[in-house]
Amino acid sequence: MYPHERSLVKRLEGKPFVLIGINSDQDRKQLKKVLEKEKITWRSFWNGGGTQGPISTRWDVQGWPTLYLIDAKGVIRHMFEGSPDTPDEYKKFDAEIDKLVAEAEKTAAK
Repeated sequence: MYPHERSLVKRLEGKPFVLIGINSDQDRKQLKKVLEKEKITWRSFWNGGGTQGPISTRWDVQGWPTLYLIDAKGVIRHMFEGSPDTPDEYKKFDAEIDKLVAEAEKTAAK
């Protein structure tokens, strides 16, 4: 999903949008190289070297990737298990993000 995530970050720059990644890679040094190579510019946390790390345990993640869309008030509005596989799934995912960004902009304008 890295290419799509990069496009989201670029497209929504300057808007009330934040992308946060959680990585379960075992080798933290190797992970840093991957993040550099893939041009990951957003915050990415390390999950302790596995899928049963402290972050995924606390959030009860059952499969990778699990994507949470959280609104400006901190409420989980959508959860997707697995990455979008088709253009239609990506469109639906992006539409949900755009909806939450629009809501956040409207709230901020008040």
